[in-house]
Amino acid sequence: MASLTPISHSHSLLKRPNVRPPPPPSFFSSFILKDFPYSKTLSLKLPRMLTRNVVVSATTAEKPRKRYPGEAKGFVEEMRFVAMKLHTKEQAKEGEKEVKQPEERPVQRWEPSVDGYLKFLVDSKLVYDTLEGIIDKAPFPSYAEFRDTGLERSEKLAKDLQWFKEQGYTIPEPSSPGVTYAEYLKELSEKDPQAFICHFYNIYFAHSAGGRMIGKKVAEKILDKKELEFYKWDGDLSQLLQNVRDKLNKVAESWTREEKNHCLEETEKSFKYSGDILRLILS
Repeated sequence: MASLTPISHSHSLLKRPNVRPPPPPSFFSSFILKDFPYSKTLSLKLPRMLTRNVVVSATTAEKPRKRYPGEAKGFVEEMRFVAMKLHTKEQAKEGEKEVKQPEERPVQRWEPSVDGYLKFLVDSKLVYDTLEGIIDKAPFPSYAEFRDTGLERSEKLAKDLQWFKEQGYTIPEPSSPGVTYAEYLKELSEKDPQAFICHFYNIYFAHSAGGRMIGKKVAEKILDKKELEFYKWDGDLSQLLQNVRDKLNKVAESWTREEKNHCLEETEKSFKYSGDILRLILS
């Protein structure tokens, strides 16, 4: 089981604003006069000396807080920005991830198998069952905002697995990647709502984008282009996603900057767990 990331831990993608002012030339050139609203002259009586005017410059304006990438558009845009940075350049134009492990390299030959795809679908269903069960019980009140969003996948996956069974395939039991991720989500949801919301966002939104592309490739290779229910939504997907974006932004409004950063720092773990399940397709 993966350990939880301490809230105080800073991710490399989320450098906190530098509170030390830059060298004077660049610092002052970045502000206009209105940021230093007033100066005043005080008349001070100095003992045994002539009265003189002493000019005291007073400043009430503080240096503006550094904005996080995407912050002006809402917290979902911050999550999207961090997620995109964890892609490689080949995967996305905003990607910055350097390939270090063999499993991170692009697949040179895309050859999915039905057995591997079934493992992927079974483990995916376990993860969605877990997510949707957590949202339904809502151990934190904010989770209730994400009930019945239209993005739910558990019932759709159940229909797909039933179809495979009717075609004569044996449906496997959940494997280690799915079981490990489901257990992690359960643990996280009970004591770390910000980190849990990070996984919620990345799982559903990734499936609606890259997940659909992968599903299409698999269908062309091994399913005679059959479109599974996993890749169908009731209603307009764009609107469903926008509704959830609005809810996510609303929930995050009550978070501190530290809690938001903690949520963002969980993105890399969500990629790792989801990636382990995705690689089952080629197993």
